[in-house]
Amino acid sequence: MITLKGEHIFLRALEPSDLDFLYNLENDETLWEVSNTTTPYSKYILKQYLENSHRDIYDVKQLRLVICKNDDEAAVGFIDLFEFDPKNKRVGVGIVIFSEKEKRKGHASEALKLTCDYAFKHLNVHQIFAGITTENEGSIKLFEKAGFEKSGIKKDWVFSEGKYKSEYFYQLIPNSKFQIPNSKSLIPKLKCT
Repeated sequence: MITLKGEHIFLRALEPSDLDFLYNLENDETLWEVSNTTTPYSKYILKQYLENSHRDIYDVKQLRLVICKNDDEAAVGFIDLFEFDPKNKRVGVGIVIFSEKEKRKGHASEALKLTCDYAFKHLNVHQIFAGITTENEGSIKLFEKAGFEKSGIKKDWVFSEGKYKSEYFYQLIPNSKFQIPNSKSLIPKLKCT
């Protein structure tokens, strides 16, 4: 695994020493909505996951990287590539900055840029996609700033906190001329008599 280094952060592979960090993150119920988690994870299961995290993305179709600060090498979050599809040349991306004090410092923007560059250059994908609930304004701003375009909506897609939430579908396709059609133009005009 090559080291992906930016101006303020770097991305690295998971290490056995990440067990406690991973345990706290995966068992934080406030994050379960974005990770599709429904039950807590034991340290035993997460230790097995870490032991197998070296497996190739072409084999397991996913890759989790740790976001670390350059100055003190502290881990501040994860960025995941998932549903890697080499045939159709696409991959999904998800990101979480765990600590509130590390949010809104540009770590997520830099990690997203490094990961997208990696996916396009080394995995040879044509597009990167993300699903973001319509209420998640921070992630919407992050992905739009990175050049992702909203290409659709999945209505009532996520059931969380006792209600259904819709999810936007975002895509990053380099040199794309993709435009979202005006949804009103797709609905036939009915005459009422």
